[in-house]
Amino acid sequence: MRILYFAWLREKLGAAEENLDLPPGLNTVAALIAWQQTRSPAHAAAFADPSLIRCAIDLEIAPATASIAGASEVAFFPPVTGG
Repeated sequence: MRILYFAWLREKLGAAEENLDLPPGLNTVAALIAWQQTRSPAHAAAFADPSLIRCAIDLEIAPATASIAGASEVAFFPPVTGG
């Protein structure tokens, strides 16, 4: 799966994207965030506060409870506001 990182997430991780083989059974955004927290100290720091992270699955904004089954891309970014 292609994972994209934007703004301060990209800065903390030192990467704009990764192509990952996810562990079996990992099927929601929340589970993906929890797994990301275990991958490295940089990932733990970037994903330390899930309330500060928003997600899009295949270009559609999604909540933490959303399924990632069958998705080709997940993007993580900080909250944004309109103006």
